[in-house]
Amino acid sequence: MVQHLYIRFIRMPLLFRILLVAGLNMFIFGAVIHAIEPNTFPTIFDGIWWALMTASTVGYGDYVPITLPGRITAIILLFAGAGFLSSYFVTLSAAAVNMQEEYYEGKTAYKGEGHLIIIGWNERSKKIARCFGEKKKPVVLIDESLDSHPHSKHGFHFIKGASHLDEILLKAGLSSACKVIITADQNLVEHQADKNTVLTLLAIKGINSDVHCIAEVLTKSQINNAFRAGADEIIQTNELAGSMFLNSLQHPGIAAPLQEVLNAFDGNELKMIPASDITGHKTFGQAHACMLSKGMLLIGIKKGDDVIVNPPVTADIGSKDILLVVV
Repeated sequence: MVQHLYIRFIRMPLLFRILLVAGLNMFIFGAVIHAIEPNTFPTIFDGIWWALMTASTVGYGDYVPITLPGRITAIILLFAGAGFLSSYFVTLSAAAVNMQEEYYEGKTAYKGEGHLIIIGWNERSKKIARCFGEKKKPVVLIDESLDSHPHSKHGFHFIKGASHLDEILLKAGLSSACKVIITADQNLVEHQADKNTVLTLLAIKGINSDVHCIAEVLTKSQINNAFRAGADEIIQTNELAGSMFLNSLQHPGIAAPLQEVLNAFDGNELKMIPASDITGHKTFGQAHACMLSKGMLLIGIKKGDDVIVNPPVTADIGSKDILLVVV
């Protein structure tokens, strides 16, 4: 029985063990001083109060032992009890410092829910984090290359580690996350970066198959693999950049306006609205006028897998079509 209690005591956190021993010391010395000088210390609680004030070196002086045995008890208390209390406060301070260091080093697990997980720290991640920070939405970053917390904003949590490891994903709160964005590792060649993205997708969907995953894929050959691995949406960065290059070659000076158009979406939202929600409008022109009256800009139609941007005003809109609008 004694050995069992000792094992349980040893397995307790160090901070709790020191506090337990210090508290037991205060109780014992409080009871002893009450027994030695009952007139000076009328109750055991008065003795415990005196022991605590003495051991902590506060020494209010409201209770003072006057007999020789009482003063000897006080000397023993200072040698024994003060050490335990000092150890407690030192351990408490060290624990607080360690917790802060672990947080900045990306070793602390995230306890929230409904957050966005971003994998990879780069200019794209910074922009997403800044936008979500302005909206007061929680973000968890997973990155293996960083040594310390890269963002000082409130609501931004950093986890250091490889994104394809279950331990790291669980530490980032993947089970309760709402969305995951996987950015390509630009320190690797494109093909290898895409392989890492596919591996990360498999790990994510293995833990939480319902979470919405948006993956950045650099090469066309890995697009199908990314979808097979569970990607809900794919961003083809190289395709977007290539289109801008082509437009710049054909129309010199167009790059800056195109960039401004893309930047304009930072403060606005591109939404997809079912055409069935807009009753009585059978053509693109009629739906466009209706959207403008509601403060929204209709820019295209999604018909099945095909997206038509700025179709003719006479283009028909089917009941199963999706309207692309800027809010």
